[in-house]
Amino acid sequence: MTKKPDILRIAIAQLNPTVGDVAGNLAKAREARADAARQGADLVLYTELFLAGYPPEDLVLKPAFLKACEKAAEDFAKDTADGGPGVIIGTPLKRKSGTHNSIIVADGGKILAERYKLDLPNYGEFDEKRVFQAGPELQGPVNFRGVRIGIPICEDIWGEVAVCETLAESGAEILLVPNGSPYYRAKIDVRHQVVIRQVIETGLPMIYANQLGGQDELIFDGASFAIGADKT
Repeated sequence: MTKKPDILRIAIAQLNPTVGDVAGNLAKAREARADAARQGADLVLYTELFLAGYPPEDLVLKPAFLKACEKAAEDFAKDTADGGPGVIIGTPLKRKSGTHNSIIVADGGKILAERYKLDLPNYGEFDEKRVFQAGPELQGPVNFRGVRIGIPICEDIWGEVAVCETLAESGAEILLVPNGSPYYRAKIDVRHQVVIRQVIETGLPMIYANQLGGQDELIFDGASFAIGADKT
């Protein structure tokens, strides 16, 4: 049984992925992991669908693109055999249950777990239900070096599906959330309110990782943050 560490050092990779540039996004992910390793991180949290770029839109409908993303995820997982930080990184994955907005958790040179987004947004600038299928069921926390981590993906903390509460009831000790959340005026305050509500309801600390940059008409402002169980 893995001994729980006294401190788990988590780095947020707040980066600007390019939609469709899987090789370039993997290179950015590797550079960020190397930097996090130099700073003593145990785990690097990337943003939603990072390897594909967000939002990938119709690229997700192309089998060759999905294969390239999964290959990049597998290659990145192998990098973690070097004894450095583990990673949580977003990628689309094609499975028997459909094509999912997913993350992989990797450490020690292998993929430890996959998790799928449950609450797909389908309003305003979002049309994820057109290209993705929701995860077939809520999967529990991932044991990472002795710490049980719940990983809701973006809308999973905003919508009406009780993802965070269920993860807490399943034994999660912390919630790490990869996001692709576009900017609008006062959006930072809205995000803080959403996260604080989830922290109050679950009693768990939460780290919110959001991407930078722009894609078409969308602007991503980063503004990643963490809120402790005491709401600070």
